[in-house]
Amino acid sequence: MVELAFPLAPWLVWAIPMFGALLIPLYAKFGDKARDYIAVIFPLLSAISAAMMLPLALNGQIFHQQIPWITSLNIKAGVLADPLGVLMANIVAWISFLIMVYSIGYMHGDTNLTRYWFFMNLFIGSMQLIVLSDNFLQLFFGWEGVGLCSYALIGFWNKDKEKDYVGTVGHTAWGFAQAYSPSHAGMKAFITTRVGDVAFLIGILTLFFYSGTFGYTELAAEHQWAVELARSGLLIPVAVLIFGGAIGKSAQFPLHEWLPDAMAGPTSVSALIHAATMVKAGVFLVARIGPLFYVAVQSAQLVAPFFQTVAWIGAITAFLAASQALVAREVKKVLAYSTVSQIGYMMLGLGVAGLSSEFVGGFVAGFFHLTSHAIFKAALFMGAGVLIHATETKYMDEMGGLKGGMKKTYFAMLVATGSLAGVPFLSGFWSKDAILASVLDVGGIMAYGLFGLATITAIMTAFYSFRMIGMIFFGKKSHHLQEMEHHGHDVREAPTVMWLPIAILAAATLTIGVTGPFFEGFLETAFAKNLKELYGMQIVEHGFALNPIAISASVLALVIGGFFGYNYYIARRSDPFRMVQSNAFLGGMHKFLENRWYIDALYYKIFVNAPITASNVLFKGLELGVLDKTNVVVSKGAIALSAISNWFDSNVVDGIANGMATVSTFVSGRVRKIQTGVANQYVFAFALGIVFLVILMLILL
Repeated sequence: MVELAFPLAPWLVWAIPMFGALLIPLYAKFGDKARDYIAVIFPLLSAISAAMMLPLALNGQIFHQQIPWITSLNIKAGVLADPLGVLMANIVAWISFLIMVYSIGYMHGDTNLTRYWFFMNLFIGSMQLIVLSDNFLQLFFGWEGVGLCSYALIGFWNKDKEKDYVGTVGHTAWGFAQAYSPSHAGMKAFITTRVGDVAFLIGILTLFFYSGTFGYTELAAEHQWAVELARSGLLIPVAVLIFGGAIGKSAQFPLHEWLPDAMAGPTSVSALIHAATMVKAGVFLVARIGPLFYVAVQSAQLVAPFFQTVAWIGAITAFLAASQALVAREVKKVLAYSTVSQIGYMMLGLGVAGLSSEFVGGFVAGFFHLTSHAIFKAALFMGAGVLIHATETKYMDEMGGLKGGMKKTYFAMLVATGSLAGVPFLSGFWSKDAILASVLDVGGIMAYGLFGLATITAIMTAFYSFRMIGMIFFGKKSHHLQEMEHHGHDVREAPTVMWLPIAILAAATLTIGVTGPFFEGFLETAFAKNLKELYGMQIVEHGFALNPIAISASVLALVIGGFFGYNYYIARRSDPFRMVQSNAFLGGMHKFLENRWYIDALYYKIFVNAPITASNVLFKGLELGVLDKTNVVVSKGAIALSAISNWFDSNVVDGIANGMATVSTFVSGRVRKIQTGVANQYVFAFALGIVFLVILMLILL
């Protein structure tokens, strides 16, 4: 552990945006402009604070500081600024700042901007709390904070106007609507992620029960808790339960269905969720707990099932989501499916890290792809927002031919999309290749299965990337755009405040692409030192090296997917729409993928309709048919019983009471006559009584 030149920096990174969120309503009184620009200053100050910690990452050092919190349980609050936390904090901070700058232009004129700026700042602060916390309990507060903010921001346009729906109104699968309002989508995200959060909470509470601490450094320093968990058969269940939180937040199968519908929120919110916050929280959590469980047991084979679960969930999710992106019409939906898929790649890298003899390889690959994806996906989403504003449509088939009129947006999105597709010498090429190489390092049949899924996913990724660029920027302008121009609404570039953040991110993608091997080498050095110091791992650094099989598969995937994407959507040599319409198999497959493998519809059937149907059956059969009728019978019986009771009370009880009173009155009246008040008579009566008693005793005895 080392000292930091400015020790408050790790605290300020998350505290400043949270404090700023509280001040937003106050600054709103000074006018809209003052509020908007001040709202952006807080993320900037947070980013500057994060940058102050960069020397720690550059030198592979760790800063750890704690303060008293819950003293009765010996729980402390603290910050842990290690290379993982520092690099993640800077990614979150600087991308969030650029998105906030972009928001000034994108959200201009919205009537609810005070609420928007409040939740955006709170979102950023909560995410940074996750990143820099030194214990699970403190992290969980940030975890729930991002959940709350995502709910509020996805459903931001809560008037639920049809133009704000995600999906095509009228489209159904198994009779279930596939278009959702913003408030519906926000609630869907909130409830779905809560499933993972409950699993996460159970996991960390069980871990606390066996270890007596929530702290990472304490858990890393003493491993008796792992021994006890293993003896109880709970080591893998606890690790998987904690991973359940990551599955929910990072939209991994089977809790992935909320993220495509989260596109109902403003595009700036989508950019923040997909690039800097929320979905990256799950990946960060796995990166934090992976080494902890890996080193806590004597044999890595004891925790192999956990890492296998992470790897397979990642690979399956990557394949599943990429297949749905092949047919999506909405530009934001394509990017959403892409995020789910690319997060799967990151999980795959972190999963195989624990299955390989070289843990640092998969660990670096997963984080490298997180970094690469955060940059190019933020650019893509903000570019999508520009396109939606300019064309007044969310559908790619209602765009087309925009290359000439929107050159800046075209170039920036071309670079970012190329990185997504894995074009050589762009950031995504190196990070995706690193993941494929780390899978091969595992060896065995399982590695071939994972590698095969990842390669097929890469082919699909290249195809839908070229498809997106072709549908938006190439070919003739759509009828929709022609109608717009006919009515004097020309398609224009975005203002500088919106375009500049996109350009910066595109430039960053190019920069990392050019320096990819050096950047990967830097990550390996930083994380190797971190894993040695914090977890006691024995790491052997190998430096950057290309795996010929991985690089060949990566390039081949780009060529195959890119060829079909270019042929159909850029060169326009064939009409894919006619092909699908004329071929029954392709038509059925298109419908299957368009309906999201019917997983979303199945979830609604099981988790929404089934409870509603059950409640209706119980209402009609039990409440109306039994309880209500029973209530009527019981109430009538009670009334009859009360009438009988009233008759009995009036005629029997009152009669007996009145009779006894009458008899008592009669007797007392007769007895009263013998009370003459003459003493001689009383003495005579007393003597007579004694005589009577003596005679009675003589007779009885």
